[in-house]
Amino acid sequence: MSSSNNKVAIITGGSRGVGAATANLLASKGWNVVITCTSSIAEAEEVVKKCKSLNVDALAISANVKDNDACQDTIKKTLDKWGRIDSLINNAGTTKFANHANLEALSAEDFQNIYAVNVIGPFQMVRAAKETLLVSEDPSIVNVSSIAGVKGVGSSLAYAASKGALNTMTLSMARNLGPIRVNAVCPGFIQGEWLKNGLGEKVYNAAMNNFEATTPLKLTCTPEDVAIAIDSFINGSKVITGETLILDGGWHLAT
Repeated sequence: MSSSNNKVAIITGGSRGVGAATANLLASKGWNVVITCTSSIAEAEEVVKKCKSLNVDALAISANVKDNDACQDTIKKTLDKWGRIDSLINNAGTTKFANHANLEALSAEDFQNIYAVNVIGPFQMVRAAKETLLVSEDPSIVNVSSIAGVKGVGSSLAYAASKGALNTMTLSMARNLGPIRVNAVCPGFIQGEWLKNGLGEKVYNAAMNNFEATTPLKLTCTPEDVAIAIDSFINGSKVITGETLILDGGWHLAT
């Protein structure tokens, strides 16, 4: 076990986007970080390298949150390295892009896969980490949800439903897992490769321009914006739990 007095955070889906931005931000504040990923371990190792350059320690683990054994292994490897967990950020997510009006575009298997990653995965990670988190002086969980779960919009009906379920689970966990604080962030359009790859560059650019033209703040989220909100739940007020924070430049107010 490595000796360190640094707090420790686990970030699922941490190799890119919001997960990588959150790892970098926490590392800059003196946190050791574990990042998990399913298919991008080389990118995850690059994030680890950057975090270590900030004079903290970091670890990348290849683990699919759908797999309960992988969730348990992530906790074990974290404890073997540092003996503590202070925060869990459930950021890993998946979707299938499909028009909400086209019910034939989704199968039961699509729903099951999306729920397995977006809902059951966070549940399994929380279950695996709970007892260790309870030993922390200031334990917290942040679930990375989406405006899709609030408004019934987004990449597909199944994705929106899964994020709605994650929001409900956040409330239940906050009510029942204290003194662990459990909150969720619900970003709107997030700039970056994930949406660009899913939508295609032309649709992505048109959608971003439309969002930025119609939201009160005339902007869309960056991964760094979301990371700041996640950090505010982890390192900010100690009396906030059960909140779902919308990060969309005010888009939900205008529609």
